[in-house]
Amino acid sequence: MHRSYRKVHFSSHPSNISNYGSCIMSCEIGSKRIEGGVMVKKQLSHVDSSGKLRMVDVSRKQTSRRSAQASCTVFTDADIPAPGTATHALDVLHAARIAGIQAAKQTANLIPLCHPLSLDDIQVDVTKNAQGVSIQSTVVTVHHTGVEMEALTACAVAALSVVSSLLDLDPTAHIEDLVLLRKTGGKSGDWGRLVNDSV
Repeated sequence: MHRSYRKVHFSSHPSNISNYGSCIMSCEIGSKRIEGGVMVKKQLSHVDSSGKLRMVDVSRKQTSRRSAQASCTVFTDADIPAPGTATHALDVLHAARIAGIQAAKQTANLIPLCHPLSLDDIQVDVTKNAQGVSIQSTVVTVHHTGVEMEALTACAVAALSVVSSLLDLDPTAHIEDLVLLRKTGGKSGDWGRLVNDSV
């Protein structure tokens, strides 16, 4: 399975990712952005004019409701016990979900330049699929800055929890496609990516 991604910006709040294509306002190509037909090179926000790392001052930003959605996949051939079966003590999926929720709360401790945030909602879904395990997270806050890193961290740690549980059964278990799917709120507005799955 191969996934290809295309970044888009929105003029409204789409109800689901399948509707994103009708909301394109501008586009991004790597580290560049097209605004009004002009290619603009973006700058790293965590580096100051002298080249030193810094924590971004968000105190002047407007407080608003912000959300982010991320996903990843753990590829494995292991036979994963289903929740509620006789092997429920090895409930890999439930353990991963709790690990993801806990990780989102600890993002600022794991990634030095992230802001400590009060998170209002954390949802982590961990499900079996044909490739192994699919993980998706949604994080919400009302704050000066977004929760993209919290959503990504939730997925990453949930996936690591799955891999940790499966290493004895499948040492080749691995994580792919850790991506931000969508963010809403803030000065930059709503953003998301179209996901096209192909074999």
